[in-house]
Amino acid sequence: MAAYSCASIPKGAVAVKPFNKERYLGKWYEIARKDFRFERNLNNTTAEYTLNDNGTIKVVNQGYNTKKGEWQKAFAKAKFAGDENTAMLKVSFFGPFYSGYNVIALDDEYRYALVAGKNLKYLWILSRETTIPEGIKEKYLKIAEDIGFDTSDLIWVEHDKS
Repeated sequence: MAAYSCASIPKGAVAVKPFNKERYLGKWYEIARKDFRFERNLNNTTAEYTLNDNGTIKVVNQGYNTKKGEWQKAFAKAKFAGDENTAMLKVSFFGPFYSGYNVIALDDEYRYALVAGKNLKYLWILSRETTIPEGIKEKYLKIAEDIGFDTSDLIWVEHDKS
C-alpha cells in the first residue's frame, strides 16, 4: 500500500479488485455527480474510454452546457496507479497534473459503476444506459454514505439531448 500513500482515494474507500480494463472501456453515461467547476452547468454528460497505443486510456468527457447552449468536450489520459488488477487510476486533463479516479463499486456485467475521486468532494454514478435501476442506485448511495460522502447534494443528470 505504500505506493498509494499519496491519498488518491478517500479513507475507507476500496478500489474494485479484480478489475478488467478491457471490459470497462467504452461509453458511460453520468447518472449523478458531486458538483465541481469543470462540470458546472453540464447535462447529458458522458465519458468514453478507449485504449491508447502506449497502454494508457484515452478519456473523452462530453456534456451539454445549459447556460451556454452548446456541447463541450474535454480530453484526458488515464493510467493505473498500481497494478491493472485494481481499479485505482490517475487521470490527467492538464499536463503533468493527475487526480484520483477509483472505481469503488461495479456490477459483474460492467454496466453500473460508482467512482470516487481523490477525496469526498468527487463522486460519480455511471451507467452504460441513460438510467440506472433503483436497487443499484440505492446500493451505490449507501456505499458512498458509509464511506462518508454527503449524497444529499448530488446532481442527478438529465439525458434529454442527442
